[in-house]
Amino acid sequence: MSVITLTSDIGMQDYLIGAIRGQLHQLCRDHEVIDISHNITPFNFPQTAYLCKSAYPHFPDNTFHLILVNLFDRRPDHFLLAWHDGHYFCCADNGLLTMILGGKPDMTIRLPFGQDQPRHLVGVVRLFGMAIDRLSRGEALNRLGEETDTLVERLSLQPLIHDDWIEGQIIHIDHFENVVINITRQQFEAQRRGRPFRILVMRDEYISQISDTYADVAEGNKLALFNTAGFLEIAVNKGNAAGLFGLQSFNQEQLKGGNYYQSQLFYQTVRIYFE
Repeated sequence: MSVITLTSDIGMQDYLIGAIRGQLHQLCRDHEVIDISHNITPFNFPQTAYLCKSAYPHFPDNTFHLILVNLFDRRPDHFLLAWHDGHYFCCADNGLLTMILGGKPDMTIRLPFGQDQPRHLVGVVRLFGMAIDRLSRGEALNRLGEETDTLVERLSLQPLIHDDWIEGQIIHIDHFENVVINITRQQFEAQRRGRPFRILVMRDEYISQISDTYADVAEGNKLALFNTAGFLEIAVNKGNAAGLFGLQSFNQEQLKGGNYYQSQLFYQTVRIYFE
């Protein structure tokens, strides 16, 4: 049985997830539908990219990943169906795809979205479902639409790097309010070069070692570790790191906000000093 994954910022408060699943079960009867997350902060591209790129490699080849975030940022005449690294990706042409994949896909098709098609979320899912059904019946990808190398591109957030420090943005806060920073273990070690370090989380609050598990510190104590996806995570053992330290998720849209962004900058970034 093939797999379809769903990622969205819709939440679980109303009927939409049920309607989406209903459409897919009608059109793709031989596929299992699995949720990655529907609790993304609305329109938050960095968080969406982090969750999708961390999850998709764990699925089998030929999985279809539907990314239903900011589908109508502008009035679309097409959506994207891409093939990359053995997986299919269905999303809007809004730059998210290049953020998730770290560049352009191996192959991208523009799925036509005509003026006569329902211009709402379920209508887009129906478009994706019909394309998945055709591919599953053996139709070639390039028969579904126009192949293109031109798509909206966005870059993923990258940490700021200096010889004596590295500063990362908060890209996700999980259910336990552990805080994920966009610094990988490779980036950390390359910048550290064997030196002692201090992870500054709030004014005089800092962490000076990397733990392997949450249980490496006593309950209520803060810690830093690299999570399953390979990103730096700040946590409190059986506590609330985000609330305790006043940390909040970075949203790329806030870069447009000028004064608001500047006033919140400290709380959306974490800096590591090397000594």
